[in-house]
Amino acid sequence: MANVVSSVMTRRLTQLYGGLVLYGGSSALLVRSGLGLEPWNVLHQGIAGRTGLSMGLVLTLVGAAVLLLWIPLRQRPGLGTVSNVLVIGAAMDAALALVPDARGVVLRVALLVAGIVLNGAATGLYIAARFGPGPRDGLMTGLHARTGLSVRLVRTAVEITVVATGFALGGTVGVGTLLYALSIGPLAQVFLRLFAVPTASAGSTVVAAGQPRRAILPR
Repeated sequence: MANVVSSVMTRRLTQLYGGLVLYGGSSALLVRSGLGLEPWNVLHQGIAGRTGLSMGLVLTLVGAAVLLLWIPLRQRPGLGTVSNVLVIGAAMDAALALVPDARGVVLRVALLVAGIVLNGAATGLYIAARFGPGPRDGLMTGLHARTGLSVRLVRTAVEITVVATGFALGGTVGVGTLLYALSIGPLAQVFLRLFAVPTASAGSTVVAAGQPRRAILPR
């Protein structure tokens, strides 16, 4: 039994950190495509352009700031929440250092599609590991719990605000932003089922109930 528990925990940790690294790398592909970013990364890119900080560092700082908002919302972070703040930004900066800007429409579209699909896979990996939501997801579910508004409404309002602010600061909004918004939910659900981790006791698969369907990070 102890071996089974250890095996499941090893898989969960591998999925958590593998998913977070992949998330940062996939977001970097969207940056290099130049065709539009995820909502929160529009904001991160805009702030980075205004401050001279790297985009990954901005992502980390904004994530930490959002995590502080959990305190009045009475949300409890998990290992995945803290790791989300620390790992994704570093992975993004590393990938941006390795991947140059795309030249030509075909390559840009290829990077866009690869970035979105890999982002969906990354989301499925780390959420299915069940170590807690990312700071931005927790903000949305926390606001839902405190206000009584639907998660969909809260998420829409937050992300519209984030995109508008990021765009005003110089972040990239384009066809990729729209395509990401339309496809990330279905992609994440597919990968959540694919990467669901069996429980140690019954061998059944369990995916964090409710939360992945209602609020998925973009991160």
